[in-house]
Amino acid sequence: MLEVSEDVRAEIGDDEAESLLAGAHAPDAYDCTSCRQPGDSLHEPTSTVLFVGEETAVLAFAHARCVPSQVVPVDEQQLRGAVESIGQGADAALPAQAAVPTVPEPVVEVHIPEPITAPPTAPPGQPQPAVLGVTCGIVLCGDTQHAALVVEPTGPVGRPGSALGEDEFLSLLTEHGFQIVQDVNQAPARPRAGWSVLMAMGQLHAILQPSATGGSAAWWQAHQPLQVTPGWRAAAARKSEVIMYAVPAGTIGRQPREDLLRIAMDRAAAHGLLAAGMLPLAGT
Repeated sequence: MLEVSEDVRAEIGDDEAESLLAGAHAPDAYDCTSCRQPGDSLHEPTSTVLFVGEETAVLAFAHARCVPSQVVPVDEQQLRGAVESIGQGADAALPAQAAVPTVPEPVVEVHIPEPITAPPTAPPGQPQPAVLGVTCGIVLCGDTQHAALVVEPTGPVGRPGSALGEDEFLSLLTEHGFQIVQDVNQAPARPRAGWSVLMAMGQLHAILQPSATGGSAAWWQAHQPLQVTPGWRAAAARKSEVIMYAVPAGTIGRQPREDLLRIAMDRAAAHGLLAAGMLPLAGT
């Protein structure tokens, strides 16, 4: 019941991919690289996750419900540290044959998928597709601190195939169960199942959304894994969830301090320009 994505197959080669699918190198039991809970590749869908450094790659396994099969670029030094920790505390997680496969040059390039934005190539005279900017911060809801992400595109976001130039960023999200926030002090509800925040090795990698084919797919993915503060990481791990806020382009901008970010968020909420959802944390 192993899943090997096309990106992973391209990195490890067809022969190794077929060997994995045939069960030659895949462990029957493993510790999920996302939730750290035991998994069974014989009885539940399992994703192959390839962590790629500059010279090294580590093939890990995860519950398909936690993360899809994918290639995750990581810092080479961190990757080598992970290999050492795997060898010390997770003997069943990686078979020796697949622990450190050689990665052909060049290292995989990560792009930002835009499943709900404008077409990737705009017609002449039309605005170029927006890029999603993500800011990490701690937000106080009542007396509780929450790890939060504030997503703001660089320009109007329309529906796929639309050339009208209308900004429908918030309405697209509300159709997925995100709520328009009236009071930032109130923690939002969760959107539709399938949305989550992907962390791996203490870094922020992606925001996942439900996939049309089942499971999850990247809605936003970092060009390279983002470092987060220890406080942010601790807040996210404490509740195993992260609040994702979203605003239209030009609403908040870059704020140098969290108190200024909160003021801008309160102002956006007062104008009905702030949407939010509580997303489960995938990974650590």
